[in-house]
Amino acid sequence: MSTDTTPRYTGGCQCGAVRFRISGPLGEASICHCRMCQKAFGAYYAPLVSTRGAELVWTRGEPKRFRSSNSVLRGFCADCGTPLTFEAPDGVAIALGALDDPSAVPPTVQFGVEAKIDFVDRLHALPQQNTEDDLEGAPYLASVVSYQHPDHDTVDWPPEARP
Repeated sequence: MSTDTTPRYTGGCQCGAVRFRISGPLGEASICHCRMCQKAFGAYYAPLVSTRGAELVWTRGEPKRFRSSNSVLRGFCADCGTPLTFEAPDGVAIALGALDDPSAVPPTVQFGVEAKIDFVDRLHALPQQNTEDDLEGAPYLASVVSYQHPDHDTVDWPPEARP
């Protein structure tokens, strides 16, 4: 029986071409609202977690990188475009949504709030529905076959040729 209690996290991109493992305690988990993060994630904000003090290992492939400023590289999957990293002089942060279990690391702080879009704080109040509740309006949903990599490590990916 192992007595190793080192925290471990795994994750990767949507297509599975890039996978990673983090061993050790994670740093601060945040949401960044700055305009660069909005554009890099194609979203209202970027959820990130610092890997400073932990060991980050690329277990399949490696991100392609874009220099978004004189200080920062943004890592992403060159095949599917999934945002993966924020790489600054003080360390690497991983996109929380790229973790196999993103709920394991809740954000604790918000940065870049000068660019925060005003309706973000009201998103929780919008009407909600499950995906399958929209089959009448979007009947294709009933026959969707996901080609997304599963939320766990695999020996090989993709498992077979796809259309």
